[in-house]
Amino acid sequence: MFEATQLVFYYAVSPVHMGAGSAIGAIDSPIQREVHTKHPTFAGSGLKGALRHHFNRAWPRAEGDDRKANSLINRIFGPDTGASDFAGALSLSDAQLVALPVRSLKGGFAYVTSPLALARLHRLATQAGLSPDWDVPSVAENMAATASDALLQAKGSDKQLILEAFEFIKVDAGDVNKIATWIAGYALPGAPNKFFADKLKSDLVVLNDTDFSHFARHAMVVEPHVRINDESGTADDGGLFYVENLPPETLMVGLAQASIERYKKDNKPDTTLTAPEVLALVFVGQGEHQSGIGGKLLQIGGDATTGRGLVLVQAAGKN
Repeated sequence: MFEATQLVFYYAVSPVHMGAGSAIGAIDSPIQREVHTKHPTFAGSGLKGALRHHFNRAWPRAEGDDRKANSLINRIFGPDTGASDFAGALSLSDAQLVALPVRSLKGGFAYVTSPLALARLHRLATQAGLSPDWDVPSVAENMAATASDALLQAKGSDKQLILEAFEFIKVDAGDVNKIATWIAGYALPGAPNKFFADKLKSDLVVLNDTDFSHFARHAMVVEPHVRINDESGTADDGGLFYVENLPPETLMVGLAQASIERYKKDNKPDTTLTAPEVLALVFVGQGEHQSGIGGKLLQIGGDATTGRGLVLVQAAGKN
């Protein structure tokens, strides 16, 4: 079905709230999570909607009505109406968690990941034709494999890493520095991202899946919101609620896949886009007035007017 595939990294620049609706518990508006891992996720449908909204604003309108079925945006994403006429050529997978920022006693914070998260990244990268040159490490509980010693402190004959209120002992488990360098090269290329790319190269930490699961569930940003009664100037009854956000500096990954344009026989245009051309339009763009999203900020999720949902998008792969 798909003739071209690219790996897409999503790096949170601000807190991100991709909502999952209401929930039972202290958090009134939780973020989206996978059922089986409870890791945060970005639904592919939400990402595709955010991309379409971005291009509707960023690209100039076609002559007449930009909602016409032959407009470039509709050709890529599918028609707004008359969905039976033809299907969109672009598909976005759900984004999976790669690394979380977790408060560290040294260095401010660490980029924390796990064998499971790295194995899933490796699988997606392979599907995109990147052939990662690193193996997934194995780490025991209460241990940590690190890309460098920058976050460590001495504890007797051992080196210790302190994340939040938890202590981990450094263990050698594969070449974490090679993994960190590979991720930074694809997820944070270019001079504007140099500081965070360098930090990821030195401060990537691999924890056991069980230890990582704790941070994936509890290391989120939870913000209280209060609705004020205009007349009394005090909080409305039931006006206090809590919203969960993915913290800034979180790294997610997914796939972007494309097919050739498909039309009914009596509605086929003279020329159609190939699958690599579809991905190139989305991430690279064409010409001065139709720039791609690669290397730029995309707003996803809710609370845009309070600066939430800013995500840096980077794509890589062999079409």
